[in-house]
Amino acid sequence: MNTLVEMLTGMDKLTDQVIATDFLIAAKNGVINYSMALTETTSPKVREVLKNQLRHAIATHATITNYMLKKGYYQAYNLKEQFEIDMKVTETALTLAEKLK
Repeated sequence: MNTLVEMLTGMDKLTDQVIATDFLIAAKNGVINYSMALTETTSPKVREVLKNQLRHAIATHATITNYMLKKGYYQAYNLKEQFEIDMKVTETALTLAEKLK
């Protein structure tokens, strides 16, 4: 993201966190969707493809989660800290939305 835009929007310190959070949510949705699709198909070939995609989605989710844990963006074992992080990200998103109006 452009440095000037990041500073004007207040995203300069949260850009990586916001991107990682969005990516984590997308990966989680991928796991959910592949799992549901797997339970709905009857074709052995399609099931094999979906199983492979599900394995990749789970691995991607794990990689992103580990990155976020290491950076302190995700507090899986401390609900209070995670709530504070979520509120900060939410406030930033709302501020960004207001500035873009």
